[in-house]
Amino acid sequence: MIKIRDDEFASLVSYIKTNYGINLSQKRVLLEGRLTNYLTEQGYGDYTAYINALKADKTGKELTNLLNKVTTNHTYFMRESDHFDYLARNVLPSVERNVRDRDLRFWCAAASSGEEPYTLAMILQDYFGAKTPRWDKKLLATDISLKVLEQAKLGHYSAESVATLPENWRRKYFSKVNDETVQVVPQIKSEVIYRQFNLMDKIVAKKQFHVIFCRNVMIYFDAQTKADLVERMYDVMAPGGYLFIGHTESVAKPTRFNYVMPSVYQKGVI
Repeated sequence: MIKIRDDEFASLVSYIKTNYGINLSQKRVLLEGRLTNYLTEQGYGDYTAYINALKADKTGKELTNLLNKVTTNHTYFMRESDHFDYLARNVLPSVERNVRDRDLRFWCAAASSGEEPYTLAMILQDYFGAKTPRWDKKLLATDISLKVLEQAKLGHYSAESVATLPENWRRKYFSKVNDETVQVVPQIKSEVIYRQFNLMDKIVAKKQFHVIFCRNVMIYFDAQTKADLVERMYDVMAPGGYLFIGHTESVAKPTRFNYVMPSVYQKGVI
């Protein structure tokens, strides 16, 4: 078994944090557990050889494999469901009243395997209903992991994973693949645009976002990284827009966002 030395651990942690914001300084066991077998399979003699190859790789293959192994993509439909209730009851009526050009922009910043952005797309479809053709609803979904983005684009899920969704959703928004698998219908899939994106990169948006979901990803970041990300999201959000973060997360003060309720913030008032 290849063991990671202290200097190698420090070098790998620094590389991951500098480039991707993920702080694994207290996760030595996790790093070794998820990488040691991979290093052996790929023929690396030690972590130094792996780190050097990682930094030299121009194809991005090693980086993709690293990110897939060190990030946890645990999600499910309607996770932290009170957010979706608040979105439907409070946020969407406000957006409908105040977005004059009917060009609605959502960003799901940690899309994982697609359950969250598809949940948002279904809520939007339910809310706008017959009015949908009069609205341009762009739902951008990003993640740093190409592996989970490919899963999300496919839109296939176990029948068990959708069993707790409302019956009318299961009927309208999913079709049967086989006894164990369902797929998101094309109408909903077409509402979501998937892109790979590193939250440490500059956020460039042609139009400002009205709603940003950035949930259960900042738990990997240190305080300064989180604060910087929140302020960058503020800059690309439309006045009156809403930020949703995970229930175990918080926005540190000072911040330009106004507190609405636990894990929900707003940029001023429209």
